[in-house]
Amino acid sequence: MIDKPLFAATMILLILGLIMSYSLSSYAVVNYGYNNMHFFIRQFIAVIIGMTLMIILSKLDPDKWFKRIGMMLFVSFLIILLLMPLLPESLVKTIGGAKRWINLGPVSITPVEFYKIGFIMFISWSLVRTRLPRGKMRLKSEIKLFIPYIFVLIVSTVLIAVFQKDLGQTMVLSLTLIILFLLVGSSFRFFSILAGLSLVALAILIITHPHRIKRIQEWFISFNDEGNRLETYQISNSIDAIKNGGFFGQGLGNGQYKLGHLSEVNTDFILAGIAEELGFLSIIFITLLMFFIIFRIFKIAGKVENPIYYLFCVGAALLITFSFIINSFGISGITPIKGIAVPFLSYGGSQVIASALSIGIVLMISKKITRNEV
Repeated sequence: MIDKPLFAATMILLILGLIMSYSLSSYAVVNYGYNNMHFFIRQFIAVIIGMTLMIILSKLDPDKWFKRIGMMLFVSFLIILLLMPLLPESLVKTIGGAKRWINLGPVSITPVEFYKIGFIMFISWSLVRTRLPRGKMRLKSEIKLFIPYIFVLIVSTVLIAVFQKDLGQTMVLSLTLIILFLLVGSSFRFFSILAGLSLVALAILIITHPHRIKRIQEWFISFNDEGNRLETYQISNSIDAIKNGGFFGQGLGNGQYKLGHLSEVNTDFILAGIAEELGFLSIIFITLLMFFIIFRIFKIAGKVENPIYYLFCVGAALLITFSFIINSFGISGITPIKGIAVPFLSYGGSQVIASALSIGIVLMISKKITRNEV
């Protein structure tokens, strides 16, 4: 039997995201001349597809389908990411110097959202096959063993952080991969070397792109000598929206900062929009629900016997954790903004479907555990 609490918690977030996609998109509807239900209908379709995927995947046998699904996602979306820089503007429109979306008529697909799931599935399957049988290893042998995985991460970094200018997604993948390395028995020395190289790579990716340097500078100058806030425009409006909501909010549909003061309020800044309309208590509820989902996934990981399934569940939980933390820290000014969507909540079909897909695979794995164990 599948993990019903995990399924229910996921559906609550998806439905809340659907409601807020309608409420927070009012300015965009007027500004671009869309139909009032434009964003709601698109998000509704994505939620229905995501829910259907979760149900279908939960009924499959992981021993038969896990590897097939993982390879299909990893290979197909890796090829798509490789081809995206070469595709014409009619298919992949350049926005802000980056090609992140494939336009298929009225539908846009963000391949990186699906690639992340395939990446974690492939890494989980491959690491167990190559690392676990080796036992304790010397550092030199360990480095040789992990070189192919580091190469895959470098390729992913080039495709996502360089060509698509999406450093946030690269950080999420890198952090997840490093932790998976630890879980399969990599030594602390190797972990330290990898962490150091990752920090160097992060610094290079920042200093070689002026827009990232500017973002870091704007974040630094948001503090004066006394430690008080001198917020930049987006962060200032985000924090003001949260303050304006108070504990109980201005009421659904009554937010003011969504009216042109806070861009992308239904995507990257959705938590600020929710805080203004539904109050800070709603953010506490969302946080508890998000970490309940993460807890259930970790609990499934801890009970399942197959190490491949264990690694994937941990990886899926980490993707959700890092995405949620990076987004929430960014909108509150704790860290620079990274443009990471909130799993299940932010407007965007690819994000919703990919998040639901990952939960569907975890639900599929959860059937391997007897009910009294979960």
